[in-house]
Amino acid sequence: MKRKIMAVISLLLCFAILCATPAVNTVSAKRETVAQDSDSSEKLELFTDKLVNQLIDMVHRFLMIIRYPWQKKTNNTIDLSKFELVFADEFNGNSLNKKVWNHYRQGERKGGYWDSNQATVYDGNLHIRAEYKADGKYGPGYYCDRIDTRKGYLQKYGYFECRCILPAAQGLWSSFWLSSENIDDFVPGTEGTEIDVFESPLWYRGERGLENNLVTSNLHYGGYELGHRYHNVAITKVNNPYKEYNTYGVEWNENGYIFYINGKETGRSKFGGVSKVPEYMLLSIEIDGAGGHPSHGWSGIITANDPGALPADFVVDYVRAYQYKDSAAQ
Repeated sequence: MKRKIMAVISLLLCFAILCATPAVNTVSAKRETVAQDSDSSEKLELFTDKLVNQLIDMVHRFLMIIRYPWQKKTNNTIDLSKFELVFADEFNGNSLNKKVWNHYRQGERKGGYWDSNQATVYDGNLHIRAEYKADGKYGPGYYCDRIDTRKGYLQKYGYFECRCILPAAQGLWSSFWLSSENIDDFVPGTEGTEIDVFESPLWYRGERGLENNLVTSNLHYGGYELGHRYHNVAITKVNNPYKEYNTYGVEWNENGYIFYINGKETGRSKFGGVSKVPEYMLLSIEIDGAGGHPSHGWSGIITANDPGALPADFVVDYVRAYQYKDSAAQ
């Protein structure tokens, strides 16, 4: 069985290389062609971003084939008795706590725009809304937002958890993640790793009659260019995530990362050597595409949604962070 699996993987990788090689050659040719134009760098960046978007989609499709069906299942659950709660935002007010949460990046982001007006607090929840705006702040397009605690709260090690409902539309994905200012080209993971507790790009699969109650958990380090390193830890089925609350968490210590959904372990890894620096938490929606224009990617394409699918909200009940009571418990 293992030999058969490896053979399938090899064939898929060969296919990926064959598909990617002409694209890479096209990029090289395009570099030479547009080098003399005054706006060549912008054109090339947009072209490259679109290419990367397609490659991400291709890689993710392979992961759905070669990883998801074969993932090991465990009965391990999170032991909260070894932690103490040190941070909590229950979003019970009527506005975002600006002492904690920050709108760090605004404007063009992938296939849309991040705009602080898209994050609101009411009815005991944070709502990050994805929608089309003909008269948006940055022009017509698809708008959403990202908030983070980089100026309000950072923590090294512990357990981090979010309870939420995911946005039910294609061409976008929501995320709860941790990151660090230290993440840069070729910087090792020990100096800062992007820890994607969950990402939700798979709603569109349901339109094709496939399983779409799935989220991914991933790790990235080394920046986001040539030094970038990526590892998919898990692709996990969740209980009705687009209509019901579920909890998504990660336990992080010097030995690695352990991911949980509703308190049950879904995967673990120490890819990159494990971050040893304090990191901040983020909540976001992103639109597949490049240059502020939607295009097809790992979450589908936002322009293909049925009427009424948008606006779509990422509804967050709470974000909590726990620290170890005893360092020996790590």
